[in-house]
Amino acid sequence: MTSNEESSGVVRRDRFSGGPAREFMSSLAADERIFAADVAVDRAHVVMLEERGIVESAVAADVLAALEDVEAAGHGALPDGEDVHEAIETAVIERVGPDGGKMHTARSRNDEVAACIRYRLRRDLLSAVESTLALREALVETAEEHVETVMPGYTHLQPAQPTTVAHFLLSYEAAFARDTARLLDAYDRTNVSPLGAAAFAGTPFDVDCERTAELLGFDGVLGNSMDASSARDFLAESLSALSTHAVTLSGLAEDLVIFANKGYVDLSDDYSSTSSIMPQKVNPDTLELVRATAGDAVSGLNGLLTTLKGLPRAYNRDLQRATPHAWRAVDDVSAATEVAAGAVATAEWPEETLADAASEGFSTATGVADALAMAGLPFRTAHEVVAEAANRADGETPDLATLDAVAEDVLGDTLFEYVSREHVERTLDPAYSVASRDSAGGPAPEAVATQLDDAAGRLDAHGEGHAERTAALESADEKLAAEVNARV
Repeated sequence: MTSNEESSGVVRRDRFSGGPAREFMSSLAADERIFAADVAVDRAHVVMLEERGIVESAVAADVLAALEDVEAAGHGALPDGEDVHEAIETAVIERVGPDGGKMHTARSRNDEVAACIRYRLRRDLLSAVESTLALREALVETAEEHVETVMPGYTHLQPAQPTTVAHFLLSYEAAFARDTARLLDAYDRTNVSPLGAAAFAGTPFDVDCERTAELLGFDGVLGNSMDASSARDFLAESLSALSTHAVTLSGLAEDLVIFANKGYVDLSDDYSSTSSIMPQKVNPDTLELVRATAGDAVSGLNGLLTTLKGLPRAYNRDLQRATPHAWRAVDDVSAATEVAAGAVATAEWPEETLADAASEGFSTATGVADALAMAGLPFRTAHEVVAEAANRADGETPDLATLDAVAEDVLGDTLFEYVSREHVERTLDPAYSVASRDSAGGPAPEAVATQLDDAAGRLDAHGEGHAERTAALESADEKLAAEVNARV
């Protein structure tokens, strides 16, 4: 080896000696999100250790006082460490001395980090739920104003049948209600304590897992210590629920972008922008970003599931890379939901424009076919008559003469042997078409009134569920604070 090669080799050895690996393994910067969660978990654990006589009261008081000081100093003041858990423990030991290390008795970073993630994620899920409630309220309130506002309905982006703005908006409220329910379900499976699992095989200390769960506001304790320390399916479920919601959001955003293009909805300037070069343009930029959020959320879910796929029990460091997918998704999807809520709440629906467009493309054709079928014709025969009339009218709404001529050709009889002229004229009117479709879930005003009642009921139930879960966490926070204050 030449002297240059020797020099190069030494440089490389120096470079890799404890350098990049340590930095690569560290999650301290990213852990700022769970800094407060870790302090809370530490406090609850120390209170429990003191209550069980595992740690002396004086030591517990010193550790709790040190944790208060660490919390006040903030994440940025922590010493270097592999993660926030190690850094906080180091900071406590710096203040208390070696006895500070007793705070880690009867636990591992494995169950500690799992508890911190669950502790923080549950709050984020409740915030996501709150944003869905706001969006649904905007949809319902706008729908109430437009129960009789007729608009075109589409399938395959082609004019299909007339509907109403209320019916359209409530279709999304129903979907978002299921999204809310999924998020609440994910919360419930997230809000379970893994503490007491230690590394994965439990602990010989006489710990009280139910007590730490109570102090931290968890609804229960996971029953298998290996599962408790290693499971991240709660992350997958939460991110799946967020991704599903983001996909629904994307659909709403897409519809509003298309409707804005057609002049069917006027978006507020607060949710639009102008072109940097074309001053006449008003672009639905915010909704385009809402639409794009789904791609980010779904890719995050894919990344998370790929990381989790094939991991052996129990804890593996791969899991450090799993959690950020959930943080990004819950932040982005919640923000997108709030934007969508604002866009819906401030949008204007031009009734005359929508009414004019509602009859385009012979959208009432199905109503004519239904009228013939109600008169006794097989629906397929009625469909044939109306389809041929549409063909002769070249996509426009055929007049009565055209419909009658086709009936003579297909049925060998005048159309008015089956339905009256007046009834056919009514069926060609989009407003009548909407009013006639009064089956459950339909666009007729009385059917929409039922949907509005159902939506209000769902909103109340989900709002109560959100409030109950939030209140339970606040109560636990107060209980833990009282226990800490009694010792410091």
